[in-house]
Amino acid sequence: MAAMVRLSVNVNKVATLRNSRGGSVPSLRDAVQACVDAGAPGITVHPRADERHIRPSDVYEIAELLEPVRDRVEYNIEGDPRPALVELVERVRPDQCTLVPVRPGELTSEAGWPAGTPKTELVEIVQRFQTHGVRVSVFVDPEPAPIDWAAEIGADRVELYTEPYARAFEQGGGALEASLERYRAAVERATAQGLGVNAGHDLDLANLPAFLALPGIDEVSIGHALMSRALFVGLDRVVAEYLQITGSH
Repeated sequence: MAAMVRLSVNVNKVATLRNSRGGSVPSLRDAVQACVDAGAPGITVHPRADERHIRPSDVYEIAELLEPVRDRVEYNIEGDPRPALVELVERVRPDQCTLVPVRPGELTSEAGWPAGTPKTELVEIVQRFQTHGVRVSVFVDPEPAPIDWAAEIGADRVELYTEPYARAFEQGGGALEASLERYRAAVERATAQGLGVNAGHDLDLANLPAFLALPGIDEVSIGHALMSRALFVGLDRVVAEYLQITGSH
């Protein structure tokens, strides 16, 4: 198993639950604090334009909460590079911004950036973020062309879209072996171009150990599975379970 892979806890679902009723319960601030107290070395938020979970005010509030512990807890803001998101990132200056393409009507991210995506505007945004000391990751499928594209726009890292791996893990056997080889090749290609490697989407306690047997993973972002289990066992326990797997405790 790879050692010291950073776990970033995605807290979107806490905001989804809060927003479903209105008001401020459950407290997103308390959820983030519980994750930090349990030893989580990263917090991820994805403020979407429709504000269906994380709102801009949440982004600022979490930034304030994390400020005293930024030496040990990284703040990662995900999102599509719309003007409002770019402005938010430049104001908050998180440790990392993960640029994610958004498709109309999607419930959650469904694919990485296509390799044919025009580069000019994104190159400018990447450079602006880096000028502010923000590490830039881009969400891509585990294929050569989008990984090469990420390097060409000047990103620091890629985040590999891992839902295909999760489905292959459920099948097991040859499907799982083939998927792991696909991701192994993707990590090697990214690393060869000087890119760090993050991963996320549908990773959970069952499928994460086999995935982290791949060398070269820097960070995993986990939200839905972690928060779903936390309903039954509590945030502190489930964060500890993931930290045991990632070795980042």
